[in-house]
Amino acid sequence: MATMLTINEAAALVNGLTPFRIRQMCIDGTLPHIKAGKKYLINRSVLFDIIGEKAE
Repeated sequence: MATMLTINEAAALVNGLTPFRIRQMCIDGTLPHIKAGKKYLINRSVLFDIIGEKAE
């Protein structure tokens, strides 16, 4: 099962990315996500694939 992260959780895992920037990446289509109500949910492995870092 995939681990889904909120914007704040994703920002806490990635140095140098703020919640604002992650939200903008979701809005402009750079970062694939699922929108559940008002929340953006991001797949953890996809996040690390997109930013090019190794998952911790």
